[in-house]
Amino acid sequence: MRREENIPRKFDSLSDFHRAFGLPKPSHPLISFIEIDEVSIPTEQTFDFFMLDFYKIAYKTTLCGQARYGQNYYDFGQGGLVFTAPNQVFESPKRSASGYIFFIHPDFLLTYPLAKKIKQFGFFSYATNEALHLSAEEKTTILAIFKIIDEELGSRIDDFSHDVVISQIELLLNYSNRFYNRQFLTHKAVYNTLLLQVEDILDTHFNGPKPLNDGLPTVHYLADQVNVSPSYLSDILRSLTGQNAQQHIHHKLIEKAKQELSTTRQSVSEIAFVLGFEHPQSFSKFFKAKTKRTPLEFRQSFN
Repeated sequence: MRREENIPRKFDSLSDFHRAFGLPKPSHPLISFIEIDEVSIPTEQTFDFFMLDFYKIAYKTTLCGQARYGQNYYDFGQGGLVFTAPNQVFESPKRSASGYIFFIHPDFLLTYPLAKKIKQFGFFSYATNEALHLSAEEKTTILAIFKIIDEELGSRIDDFSHDVVISQIELLLNYSNRFYNRQFLTHKAVYNTLLLQVEDILDTHFNGPKPLNDGLPTVHYLADQVNVSPSYLSDILRSLTGQNAQQHIHHKLIEKAKQELSTTRQSVSEIAFVLGFEHPQSFSKFFKAKTKRTPLEFRQSFN
């Protein structure tokens, strides 16, 4: 059969995914736990990319070695956790791997607070090369939770099964949040270099013609410049400075605005355009929201 290149195959159900990759039918239609080495790569696969309509948490032992963080590389001796939200595109596997995959359909979370809370975990938007690299102790903790979930799904389903699995998923995500924070702290030297790159990019942007030509910088623009995902960049900056990427841009923008208002004779409208605002009113509203004063009130405080 002819391969339909660049057209992702979408899997709406766990059963379809299991069937396509040679796995037995899942014991529950909305959640499954599998060992990666049990996945069969079809010899006549007709798709290069695929999308999943469910959450995926994968522990891969093949993430050992060098992992890239921004413009730098860091060596890791343990495997890593990768988190992906529904409707993200994956490249079809070309070779075997080892580890575990945990699939969760959003419908499994309905009626539980976790259905909303899970969207607050930023690591579901990280790129693969921004995986959570586990220490030996952290690996033991995560695999213990995996084991409980696997045993619960493999045993008799009763009135308590759903609650037990939900609680284990939430525990897994909370531990992952803690371990990512540890990763940010222990790799602070790497991330400090990234912070300096961000500062340099913003300084270059606001001190050159870019605001007039390109408008205000966005988090996606900043993340692209340092080769990390927007969510990962925000979490790194928050761990270093207490501000996410958007707040960091806004802080730099306000500092530049204050400089222009206090050291030049340009009108507020002219400064607004120089900074990248399409409308002076938008600049004035933004400035007052951040400083509690209008641009004119701030300027007058220097006279």
